[in-house]
Amino acid sequence: MMPESVDVVVIGAGPAGMSAATTAAQAGLKVVLLDEQMAVGGQIYRSITRADDKRIDLLGPDYASGSTIAVALSASNVRHVTGAQVWFVSREHAVHYTQQGQSKSLVARHVVLATGAMERPFPIVGWTTPGVMTAGAAQILLKASGTVPRQPVVLAGCGPLLYLLAWQYLRAGVPIRAFVETTGLADKFRAAKHWSSALLGWRDLTKGLNLLRALRRARVPVYRGAAELQVEGEPVATALTFIASRKRQRIDAPLILLHQGIVPNTQITWSLQASHHWDTNQLCWVPDRNDVFELDVPDVFVAGDGGGIAGAKAAATQGQICGLEIGRRHGRIERREFDKRLDSLRSEHAGHLSVRPFLDALYRPSDGTRIPADDVLVCRCEEVTAAEIRQSVALGCVGPNQTKAFNRCGMGPCQGRLCGLTVTEIIARERRVSPEVVGYYRIRPPIKPLTLGQLASISDHAE
Repeated sequence: MMPESVDVVVIGAGPAGMSAATTAAQAGLKVVLLDEQMAVGGQIYRSITRADDKRIDLLGPDYASGSTIAVALSASNVRHVTGAQVWFVSREHAVHYTQQGQSKSLVARHVVLATGAMERPFPIVGWTTPGVMTAGAAQILLKASGTVPRQPVVLAGCGPLLYLLAWQYLRAGVPIRAFVETTGLADKFRAAKHWSSALLGWRDLTKGLNLLRALRRARVPVYRGAAELQVEGEPVATALTFIASRKRQRIDAPLILLHQGIVPNTQITWSLQASHHWDTNQLCWVPDRNDVFELDVPDVFVAGDGGGIAGAKAAATQGQICGLEIGRRHGRIERREFDKRLDSLRSEHAGHLSVRPFLDALYRPSDGTRIPADDVLVCRCEEVTAAEIRQSVALGCVGPNQTKAFNRCGMGPCQGRLCGLTVTEIIARERRVSPEVVGYYRIRPPIKPLTLGQLASISDHAE
């Protein structure tokens, strides 16, 4: 039995995926939307269709705005498949996924990857200790179930999400013992160069200022320009130490939340052998796309933060552009209408991007938090330290793929998601070359855990 054939498969139900699927379906195409979660929203709008009014109010107006996209999706003819873990996408547009213990397959004329972003690794001493989480993980608990910590917390790092979580926690009554910001004066001077263009996104700047005011009103101790962060405590975290104002500081807390921005989730694009480049502003790998966000793999598109961090609004616009272009290729949208809508969307997209260079410069993670000292664990799965990676380079290792032979780094169940960027930068620093020269892990399917039983159960139908 042949796999079911559809016009479009969209992977990921965040703002980009919902918008791409809805736009393509409105053009009269047969669209299947696959997502791991049981409800739409992605990370930014997680549980938006299930959250009650109290939680929506707590999370703020940006979160609430996701309901508009979700409502449009539900009113369309998109087939939304929940609990679907995509484990292989071929260059010929075959999409394999598991759902409820069974492996299933689809074949599409077009594929839109809207897998979004993941948090950047924050490898410091003690980052794997119980009692240490990422800010993103904490926010998932808040969005999915309204769960917040009862004990005092320390938030440390940089990036808009860290401020947003602090604001949400203050509204929820969570005691914040300290806010430790790694952004320093040099970052602010660098960001100032982009101030004029950032003013075009003044609404986003205003939101940021309001978050800062909330911290001041709550009298949360704020430490700026922090460096040499370390988590203390064994077997659980008890404190965060760091240098700020030229002296070593120590903040006792049973829960420490770390964050230093987000990076594209590129597992599928790497497995497709699409071309990527190292973004020197965002310090991460980004897949190469054309002006309608198509990869160099024909008819495969990347919409949203999976193609470079741009934010939820830009992600939604990119999804619309992908859906519009696919509709045009199917002959469902006349050229005049296409050009008019595309021009409008591109103008809107440019507006959403206006503040991005400012944010990238202001919240650029420091070398010390990206490229760790020798005693820091880099590969959590295989327990490989930075020193072991450096020793591999000294013995002739030239890139991440070779580290697997030297010390199994990147061979754990996360497939390098949590160590890949760090490994690339360590090797680049040791070899004194750019990350572009060093490269990344060769990602092979399955890109998600798959049992032999699931592989044997492949059924060539979507439902």
